[in-house]
Amino acid sequence: MDIFRQLFDSESHTYTYLLADSLSRQAVLIDPVLELLDRDLTLIQQLDLVLSYVLETHAHADHVTSAGELRSRTNAVTVASSASGVSCADQKVVDQQTLHVGNINILVLSTPGHTNGCVSYYVGNRVFTGDALCIRSAGRTDFQGGSPSVLYHSIREKLYRLPDETLVYPAHDYQGMTVSTIGEEKRFNRRINATTTESEFVNLMNSLNLPEPKKIMTALPANLNCGKVG
Repeated sequence: MDIFRQLFDSESHTYTYLLADSLSRQAVLIDPVLELLDRDLTLIQQLDLVLSYVLETHAHADHVTSAGELRSRTNAVTVASSASGVSCADQKVVDQQTLHVGNINILVLSTPGHTNGCVSYYVGNRVFTGDALCIRSAGRTDFQGGSPSVLYHSIREKLYRLPDETLVYPAHDYQGMTVSTIGEEKRFNRRINATTTESEFVNLMNSLNLPEPKKIMTALPANLNCGKVG
C-alpha cells in the first residue's frame, strides 16, 4: 500500500481513511461522511485514483455515510458486515474474508460488541477498528445490540492478538489523538488493557450512563440504507 490518508470530520469527530495501490491506482474509503463527499471525491481525483470499494466498519449512529452517493458517482462496491443490517450493501463480508484492491489485501475481522455488525479491517501493519477499539478507550455498548461482554472478547481475542506494533486507526477520536498501536492499548487503554477482567470491563461499561448520539434518529436509519436520508 503506497497511498494512505487520514481524513477528519470536525462535527462528528469521525475519521475517514483513504487507502490506495499506487500501481493499479485502485482505492478504498473507510467510513466516509456524507457532508464531506466533495472533499473525498476531489482528493481521489487529485491523486488520480479509481475508487473500488467503500468499506463500513458498522452502521454508525452519529453521522450519515456517503457510501450510497459514492457508489452512484464512482461505481464503487459498498461493503458492510453480513451482521450489520445494511441490506443495501453490495457485498456483505464475514470474519476472515479477504478483499483484494490492486496489491492491497484487506482482512476482515469480526469485532462485534459496540454493535452486532462491527468489523475491523486489517491491512499490512494497520488495523482500522471502527468503534470497537478506540485510542485509550472502547466503543459504547448501550444501544444497537451492543454487549460489553461481546466487545471484551472481540478486543482481547481478535485485536489484542495482533502484533504489538500494529498501528490502530479508530473511527473516532475526541481527544486529538490520531493513531495508536496494539501494544500501547494493551498497556494504557483506560477501559480495557491486557489485564482487565471481563467482569471489570462489563461493570465499567454498564456504569457509563452516556447521552444518546445527537444524530441517532436520522443517522441510523439512513446508514442502514447506505446513507439515503428519508
